Amino acid sequence: MMKESVLDGGIHVLSEYIPSVRSASVGIWIRQGGAHEPLLDTGVSHLLEHMVFKGTERRSAAEIAMALEGLGGSLDAYTSREHTSYQARVLDEHIGEALDVLADMVLDPLLRAEDLELEREVVLEEIAQVEDTPDDLVFELHSDLLWAGHPYGRSILGTKESVADMSIDTLRELHARTYGGENLVVAAAGNVQHERLVEAVHSLFGSRATGEPSDRVAIPGPTLAGQHRIARSTAQTHVVLGAGVPGHGHKDRYPLALLSSELGGGMSSRLFQKIREELGLCYSVYTYQSFYSASGLSGVYVGTRPATADAAVDAISAEMSRMANLGLSADELEQTKRQVKGQVMLSLESTGARLYRLASFALHREPFLGLDGLLDKIDSVTLEDVCRVAAEFYDPDRQLVVRLGPDATNGSAQA
Repeated sequence: MMKESVLDGGIHVLSEYIPSVRSASVGIWIRQGGAHEPLLDTGVSHLLEHMVFKGTERRSAAEIAMALEGLGGSLDAYTSREHTSYQARVLDEHIGEALDVLADMVLDPLLRAEDLELEREVVLEEIAQVEDTPDDLVFELHSDLLWAGHPYGRSILGTKESVADMSIDTLRELHARTYGGENLVVAAAGNVQHERLVEAVHSLFGSRATGEPSDRVAIPGPTLAGQHRIARSTAQTHVVLGAGVPGHGHKDRYPLALLSSELGGGMSSRLFQKIREELGLCYSVYTYQSFYSASGLSGVYVGTRPATADAAVDAISAEMSRMANLGLSADELEQTKRQVKGQVMLSLESTGARLYRLASFALHREPFLGLDGLLDKIDSVTLEDVCRVAAEFYDPDRQLVVRLGPDATNGSAQA
């Protein structure tokens, strides 16, 4: 059962009671991410996320690390395009301790200049790791080109230059401006009582009721299409084909999810069966989707040897063309619905998955949709819906194809 409350200062509190478990997942979200950053400060939200773990007046960095791990729990965080999140998973008897640790970190980090000098190096190593991992790097290169200068295309980690130049005052200003008030979402899922959660949030966060809402992300212009080859000495050529699609709140998100599943969502998908099983052109091929507030992305990844890259891209394009021209049959649509609904239900077995789903409704300012409601949304997708959406977004001519590998031709960019 989901319950929600909004405190006087605008903090959004949500909980989902799951009586069958003895654990709870608790999280704090801040509506601030990579897409909200000015170009010169790209990566500041992610660097601030790192700095929050470096200590508070009450706890050192080591004490933060031990506070929940010593109870058998875990503590984690991440930064995305549009929000930053800090979460803990603990036994239900330790919910109070978990929330206290999270509130201490999020509200009162020391943000010392000497800590920044060390953590700056950690993030620079993280950037270097991505650059040395071509099957990660190709996604960043594709987004950068696809969005053509829009913030959705920037790396969440920032650049080597922006991170190297980041000042402690920039981090302190961002924290003071965004880590409070209606920019905060606090959620818990598991064996948790909503009234107690609200009382705890009010006690821990009441003094931080103010916070400037992050600006809404501007709607991007048309995404780019075409071919782009980037030279890199690798054993494989890594390829991403993708196009812009509507954002999170659009009704076409559901037919897009079904089409993505049918095209490349598992071993039974068209791409796996064709590209890997029938043609033997790859080990890994799959579809992926990202839905943001102002727009989205639907794409395909394949890793293949340079000698077979052309054949793999041609075969994927042929499957996309077939889907764009013919859509799905009635039987395929029903089978895909069963598959996606089963995946949704299995994915919500954990309190962590319930937590993320719970918070997403508040973050996207959408009414909560229970599991039955979500399954109804999937069931309501018609054959006409998937055929229309496939024709609009899966045409190979709409795709931006980015290849990263040694098969680049003359005039290619050097990564």
